[in-house]
Amino acid sequence: MVPSLSRIRPILLTGLLATLTGLALLLAACQGGPGPTSTPTATAKVTNADNAPAPPESTPSPATQRSTPAVAGTPRLVAPVTVALDPALPETYVNPLLAKLSQMTSLVTEEGPRPLLVLDRPERAQAWIGLQPLGQAQHPIGERFYAVVVPFATVQDDVPLEELAARWRGEGPGPLLLGSEESLDVAAVLGEAVGKPPSILSPDALLDALEETPDALGILPFHRLDPRFKVLTVDGVNVLSNRLDPASYPLALALDVQGEEAEALAQSLAGVIQPTSNRDASQLTTLIMTGVTAMSRATAARMEAMGPLYPALVISDTLRAADITHVSNEVPFLSDCVVNNSVDNLVLCSHTDYWAALEAIGTDIVGLSGNHVNDFGRDGARESIQFYRDKQIPIYGSGLNVEEACAPLLWEHNGNRFAFIAALAFWPQTAWATEDQPGACYFYDNEERILESIRELRPQVDIIAVELQYQESYDPRPLQDQVLTFRELREAGADIVTGVQSHVPQAMEPYGPEESRGPSIIVYGLGNLFFDQMWSWQTRTELIARHTIYQGRLISTEILTAVLEDYAQPRWATPEERAEILQRIFNAAPFRP
Repeated sequence: MVPSLSRIRPILLTGLLATLTGLALLLAACQGGPGPTSTPTATAKVTNADNAPAPPESTPSPATQRSTPAVAGTPRLVAPVTVALDPALPETYVNPLLAKLSQMTSLVTEEGPRPLLVLDRPERAQAWIGLQPLGQAQHPIGERFYAVVVPFATVQDDVPLEELAARWRGEGPGPLLLGSEESLDVAAVLGEAVGKPPSILSPDALLDALEETPDALGILPFHRLDPRFKVLTVDGVNVLSNRLDPASYPLALALDVQGEEAEALAQSLAGVIQPTSNRDASQLTTLIMTGVTAMSRATAARMEAMGPLYPALVISDTLRAADITHVSNEVPFLSDCVVNNSVDNLVLCSHTDYWAALEAIGTDIVGLSGNHVNDFGRDGARESIQFYRDKQIPIYGSGLNVEEACAPLLWEHNGNRFAFIAALAFWPQTAWATEDQPGACYFYDNEERILESIRELRPQVDIIAVELQYQESYDPRPLQDQVLTFRELREAGADIVTGVQSHVPQAMEPYGPEESRGPSIIVYGLGNLFFDQMWSWQTRTELIARHTIYQGRLISTEILTAVLEDYAQPRWATPEERAEILQRIFNAAPFRP
């Protein structure tokens, strides 16, 4: 609730006058007199500006003050610092600020201690504390980020700040809804609401209202996001980006101190507002996960002609920017792999030189649950595994035996702890690891092992990501058994469940927080990444999932869309292509009871 000016004054006057007494003046020590001297203790006082003496027309500069000689034996009067809070500040800021200011008897400045007075009239004070756009802040003591949200299954990607301001005034193309009282902070950017203030809802109620009102937009504090919401960029700036310049984001606000001795005052108030930020970049991780990679056949032929970097040239900057970039590689890396571009060739490998393409996109981890990992026999699998180990590339889903293949890969970034698990839920049997032979972790032989691993890892890590190479399908709608299996993994405790088998984009299924666990998402199929299937529009279209994890919670999943060209090189989809791809997978979402 935003207190009115009439309410702020009683808070300032009654709350602090009860505990602070007298006008504070700091007296300098007497000059030159013999014997011990004493210095009066300075105290802060909240003063009604109507009764306080008006500040001088021009406050003497520190240089002027220093040049005024003190008369020997006469106390020197030190001018107080007066400060006021913006009357529009919500109580969540007012209360801790007043509590701190009530404890401050003086303010330590470069010129020495000065008495501190808190006024109830900002226009009469020398310093001011209020909310400002972060880019305009001078001495911030706290910051808050807000996101514009719509339901996950929405095609729209961006909203202009001008439209948000119009909606706030009741003049836009639809309503603007708030997902918490905190969201009222955005008035510092959007101005005063005209007429009835926007409705304040819980996040669950906000989602329901957005789904019932297709032209509505919502605003949520950054830390309250979950994957059921799609986060829109504002004037093209993405609050989820790990490369965000905070000052460039229109809905980033600062609790700012301005005016005389603002720097000293800000230093004294540091840490009063907790948390200092609701978007601490040091606690944020972006994870990119990709679909089928098999740099073989026609893809390999184009790489031989155009160079090993050819597949990565267009999309590499975006993928490399993630904090963790994942690739699901279906085929072994072999130093003597020869290109076989026969149409019916299903025995696949990649030359070790082709690693350059995966390196270019910033690959950090590789899932090896593909059913082609043993296409060149167990020895070929061993050579490929050794290739990764020599390059110190973490792998999971395959290993020299079934224990290694089914073992989770543990990872940590910015305090967010991850466990990655991958398994093959498809044929041929020759691709499956055994007790003493390399291959992929076969899901159905090891299902209980995997479920138990998820349950054991749940209290130890923040994010459990499970990927399955499931039965191949060329339909955006997941298979019925696929839905049941993927949901079983989520219910066991997985936060991200991904299908890496599908050669076409498939549906996604976001979940909000529950009593016993955080938010989660099922990605039924991402389609291809680097693979030569140019024979249909659906096989050419690709999804790349960019997950944002903040303080150990999955708060958002962005869907990046690409289109394969020339059998080898993905490019970003045009706006029209993107809309078609997104609508296709949204329409394919399975029924949820």
